Amino acid sequence: MESFEELGLAPELVVALGSEGVEEPTPFQGAAIPVIRRGNNLLGRAGPGAGTLVAYGTALLDRLEPGGGSPQALVLTVGADAARQMAEVLATFGAATGHQVAAAGTPWVLPENADVLFGTPGDLLAWIRADQLDVKRVEALVIDQAGALQKTGGLDEIEALLEFIPKDGQRVVLALPVTHEVEDFVARHARRAVQIPAQGAAGTGTAGLKQNQIRYRIVEEPREEGALQLISELLEDARHCCLFFGNEDRAADVGDYLTLHGYTAGAPGDEGAPVWLAVRDLDGSAAVTNPGVTTVSYDAPTGPDALDRRHGGGRGGAILILPREMAHLRDIARRTGYRVVPFPPPVPANGRSELDGLMARIEAAANDTDLAPYLIALEPFFERRGAPEIAATAVALLRAQATLDSPPPAAGTTAVPAARPGHHAAPPTHRAGTGTASPPVAMVRLYISLGERDEVGPGDILGAVTGESGIAGSKVGRIDIRDTFSIVEVEEPQAELVIRSLNGITVRGRSVRADYDRGRTKGQEPKSRGKRTRRESGSEGSRRAPPGSKRGDAGHGGRQPGPHRDGP
Repeated sequence: MESFEELGLAPELVVALGSEGVEEPTPFQGAAIPVIRRGNNLLGRAGPGAGTLVAYGTALLDRLEPGGGSPQALVLTVGADAARQMAEVLATFGAATGHQVAAAGTPWVLPENADVLFGTPGDLLAWIRADQLDVKRVEALVIDQAGALQKTGGLDEIEALLEFIPKDGQRVVLALPVTHEVEDFVARHARRAVQIPAQGAAGTGTAGLKQNQIRYRIVEEPREEGALQLISELLEDARHCCLFFGNEDRAADVGDYLTLHGYTAGAPGDEGAPVWLAVRDLDGSAAVTNPGVTTVSYDAPTGPDALDRRHGGGRGGAILILPREMAHLRDIARRTGYRVVPFPPPVPANGRSELDGLMARIEAAANDTDLAPYLIALEPFFERRGAPEIAATAVALLRAQATLDSPPPAAGTTAVPAARPGHHAAPPTHRAGTGTASPPVAMVRLYISLGERDEVGPGDILGAVTGESGIAGSKVGRIDIRDTFSIVEVEEPQAELVIRSLNGITVRGRSVRADYDRGRTKGQEPKSRGKRTRRESGSEGSRRAPPGSKRGDAGHGGRQPGPHRDGP
């Protein structure tokens, strides 16, 4: 494999990469960095996990002269939080070359003066139209996760943004998968783009050569807790777990964390340590074929070769994966001929009965329902997503949007009051075995200042509502995610409690504002009823408060992970 020096990067960049533990380029970085350094257009069929941020970020820092007082490169991202995280990573390397890196939409000193500016298409376009951002010197435009931007209407905003920047600049488009819409965009705006990997190589699967099974577990950052849980499960059946890492610093940190929890970590082959730490794939090659060792990728394999070297043995092993890396894992598994299957954590005892009930209902529906029309409708989706992931998504949406049966009203309850403006009566629900309908419950439509631009889903909204207010999920009705906000139905008696509870928290780094929906048009927002704060938070859908939701001025505890090779 080529080194970063051989790729032509400046010595100060190579040193900065090494200080962060990034010592060898990934396959995508090895192919993309020379192309971007030369100023050529590029279509990268790659996503988080392949090392995309380091690829285009270091190449641009190497190519562009620092200074000038306005951006020379714009990087378009799906959300403002992603822009902030990616800018923080690249700023570490920019400090070595004298470049300023910043993100729009987040606290940053004079972001409009940065050499490399990250931001959503909407945020940057608004700045340009308000004459707050000078883009006359822009030499390069990077579109990160173009497929995800397409889903939120971002490609239309990019088309508008292109009217303001120089026509002859470099265009770098990254997407996985590359949709027809993205291909059309590249054909019109990134002429003669170099495709990496080449289209023939990217489309060549080897499923007929192998069909080994590799399990994956989706975790949140930082990954240490997920790794600890997974290792404790795997060591029930294996003598050793061999963890593969992208760099030595991360291996040392995780080794200390596991040892602190009683799992001694050592080098591959250390019979006295239940956990082996391998930084280079060849270091753990003996573990791959050892029947008493299960291999685990702590970092997503960067390419097909890394996947094969780490998990080519008969046991297959497991991979810790972030949600944003799933497309990358699915792509390299297809190209290598492996079958990836989910490996969910065990269900706690207190949630077992609910899960068993859900499974029974699904089983009954599968036996009694004509599924052919649904299978036909979903068939195109199966090409991009696995059936287990689609099924899990459907169940999550049903749980978030369906109004569950409520307990029967007590005798002597008064009639439901008439709905106020912005309210409506929910349809009556029928209770099994009674043959009678429960009285309708008045549902209130609430405005929540989180939408698709903030990278939230129905599960995030449901978790925030139920976790912060303490109300049951059965009190929540339909959740409608819009572009910049969401409309949530809750039972009328709980409306004020939900509004008070949500105002002042953060979800995915965004301050939440809540109020009654007053039939506003898209983009209008009410005045907040609560204190506005801004805190970092990561959240996944659940029926509790999203992890990381904060009130007041509490800081963050625990180790903060350093920059990752793949970037956010």
